[in-house]
Amino acid sequence: MEQATRDGFGNALTKLGKDKKIVVLDADLSESTRSKKFKELYPDRFFNMGVSEQDMIGTAAGLASSGKIPFACSFAVFATGRVYDQIRVSVAYSNANVKIVGSHAGLLTGEDGASHQATEDITLMRALPNMTVVQPADAIEAEKATEAISKYKGPVYLRLGRHKVPVIFDGLSHHHSKTDGETNLEEMQKHFDKKYKFELGKGLTLKEGNDITIIASGVMLHKALEAAELLEKENIKARVVNIHTIKPIDEKLIIKCAKETKAIITAEDHSIIGGLGSAVAEVISENYPAKLKRIGLRDVFGESGKPEDLYKKFGMDVKDIVDAAKELKQN
Repeated sequence: MEQATRDGFGNALTKLGKDKKIVVLDADLSESTRSKKFKELYPDRFFNMGVSEQDMIGTAAGLASSGKIPFACSFAVFATGRVYDQIRVSVAYSNANVKIVGSHAGLLTGEDGASHQATEDITLMRALPNMTVVQPADAIEAEKATEAISKYKGPVYLRLGRHKVPVIFDGLSHHHSKTDGETNLEEMQKHFDKKYKFELGKGLTLKEGNDITIIASGVMLHKALEAAELLEKENIKARVVNIHTIKPIDEKLIIKCAKETKAIITAEDHSIIGGLGSAVAEVISENYPAKLKRIGLRDVFGESGKPEDLYKKFGMDVKDIVDAAKELKQN
């Protein structure tokens, strides 16, 4: 079973809409961001701001100051980059209760190319005081994350994807994934509780292992799980950790992994500069230095192409995670 994380967000909005404090703003992209689902049910609390993202953020901050809980939606590249000044001053500095939702993030955006592939948005948002940064791995987690941030008081950036990705946290009986040889996430994840509980700031260990740790976020989580299964066939037991909240990051869990496995790989659909890889590097370098390899975009822009082709070109595929693990084990 596959579903886009943006769909999980849209589903959550329809449930949250029962709360009259919830309002949704969109920059003329409601079909793409899935905020259209909210618009259809609660048109009086939906505001299409047009192609005017800066105005959207300012308006959202104003609504927050009047007691509303605004979700401001657009493509991630516009929702963070085009409006950085407004976010910095009107939302972060003011500690406004605004939820910024960026869809179409990373290379997963595919054929739209570098101009629409946000690959530095986490860096921008993570650097802002008061800002919480969340990147769900599948539609189920996206739905639960949306519910969680609606209850959290303060600025949040929620990062979502365009294309469908394997559902990890529910519907496992329907999911079967193939890569080099044949791997089956269903078999690996039978122990998962289908009543998955999402908690802001808390990472989740999905697979145990003491040879190496793979810390992944977003779309890269299912690749990390597939890589771990392939590594197990070569007698390398990889621990797989899901970090959905990149800020505040789960330092305790990361330090535990560094101590117990002595080597860490991070995997993200984002630049390795300032994103998950940087966040993990900061934690271990200050607390418990361990060998580290970061999988992600290496100081380059993306390009137009099918997501899976782009992941292979830029060294972000399952094989690249496996190769990185072998390299760390040898050194």
